[in-house]
Amino acid sequence: MVTRKIIHVDMDAFFASVEQRDDPNLRGRPVAVGSAAARGVVAAASYEARKFGVRSALPSVTALRRCPDLLFVRPRFEVYREVSRQIHAVFGRYTDLIQPLSLDEAYLDVTADKQGLETAWRTAKAIRADILAETGLTASAGISYNKFLAKLASDHRKPNGQFAVTPEMGAAWVETLPVDRFHGVGPVTARKMKGLGIETGADLRAKPLEFLQAHFGSSAHWYYSIARGEDDRPVNPNRVRKSSGSETTFDRDLVEAAEIEAGVLQMADDVWRWCESRQAFGRTVTVKVKYGDFHQITRRRSQPMVVATRDALHRAALELIRSVLPTQKGVRLVGVTVSNFADAQATTAPELAIFAEAAA
Repeated sequence: MVTRKIIHVDMDAFFASVEQRDDPNLRGRPVAVGSAAARGVVAAASYEARKFGVRSALPSVTALRRCPDLLFVRPRFEVYREVSRQIHAVFGRYTDLIQPLSLDEAYLDVTADKQGLETAWRTAKAIRADILAETGLTASAGISYNKFLAKLASDHRKPNGQFAVTPEMGAAWVETLPVDRFHGVGPVTARKMKGLGIETGADLRAKPLEFLQAHFGSSAHWYYSIARGEDDRPVNPNRVRKSSGSETTFDRDLVEAAEIEAGVLQMADDVWRWCESRQAFGRTVTVKVKYGDFHQITRRRSQPMVVATRDALHRAALELIRSVLPTQKGVRLVGVTVSNFADAQATTAPELAIFAEAAA
């Protein structure tokens, strides 16, 4: 079998780096993309800010406590999307097998060596050089024989570096890493693993499959494989996005129906812009509500035909939020998601029942 050559390219502090590139006054200073409001959240942080422990998803008030000189800038998603298109155009020169993961990262299968550079290492260097020359931004890259190791490797020399994990070193290298570094092992699972005495890849590898199945169910085979540096997943350029969503945290808890509905409509508009630009339309609309006490619920509506207009999305979202109004509890956050994508088959959709789901 031919050994795959896979590169994981990850832009360095992408949103914040774009802002620093476009505003010289931000260069070399701690920058957070997001809102400095009392209920705001950091969407991205520059490396200068990360030195103070500022990270994405951190509440803005906490970020400012950690870094009083932190500069907040509003996100400009249209600019980030345009830069992402430039970056993906660079990828296309080196391979036809590109699997985007987000605006700022992707897997590339360069086994075919489209540019005749002989090694994946040289290909990664060329890609990073082109990105820097054409966007003014730096990228890091991980090179390996599978996706799992390539993604781990891209974080190993950040920022503006690259690292390769060869077939000869893969399994042994994984053994040295803490399990919370592994893609697919989230914070909750990492805590569970540590409670079972699994701190590193070596600890994970030492556990028999039966033990992992007893404690992790259907994920056991994945953990068993990655502990040995194994991952057979191909780079899939036709990977279908399953949903598009947007959410916002209000500056204060809301109880007035009109204000809550306005927030839902704003999120619906954000989602619709993405759906329209991608010509991706879904059959399921979900509204998420988080109250001031952090209790969270969702309301979902599915239908046989796609939601193919913004007005239809507005109607569905309003019906869903109105199913929980009026409320005596303050609403902290609302979100709207469209999923179950399909080709647009109609401009209107029939009314169906609302299905409610509650989440702790």
